[in-house]
Amino acid sequence: MRRLRLLWGVGLLLGACAAPKEPPSWRLFPLQRYSPHDGVAVVNQPDGYGLHIYLETDTSFPGVCRPRWLPDPARLFNGNGSTPFSSGLAARQEFFDAVARRDVRSLLKKELKALCQDRAPNDRWQWTEPPRNDNQVVPLQLPSLEEKDLLTNPVDELKRALQLLGDQRAAE
Repeated sequence: MRRLRLLWGVGLLLGACAAPKEPPSWRLFPLQRYSPHDGVAVVNQPDGYGLHIYLETDTSFPGVCRPRWLPDPARLFNGNGSTPFSSGLAARQEFFDAVARRDVRSLLKKELKALCQDRAPNDRWQWTEPPRNDNQVVPLQLPSLEEKDLLTNPVDELKRALQLLGDQRAAE
């Protein structure tokens, strides 16, 4: 009987020390980048590592505000600590794995809707699903720069400044 209790106790101790069958749930929370609602932290690895997904809005359609997906997240550090921060890039595949989860998409939707409300309060909110693989990523098309958009030559600018100062000195 005593041996049976000892065996049962050792079995219970080994069972408590064994790795859990289910991985721990991911930790998700808003993580501000520049303004409220413009980032989401996804702690998906041990020791607080994960993703910092940057959130942007697309208002290119009149009267509509929707997500602009940036599928290259920053690497999150200290996600389980008091001061999480991000640096560098995480793998794009991690972004795809994260947005495949319903809880991540739910937080993204909530934060993006609030971001649209802040940036374009009169526009209608429209949710679009995030890309789930490289084939669904739409590259951002920016307008090309024109001559009027370019900065002037710094040497020419200095000459103009000195000329203006020379004219001012002569007037004194």
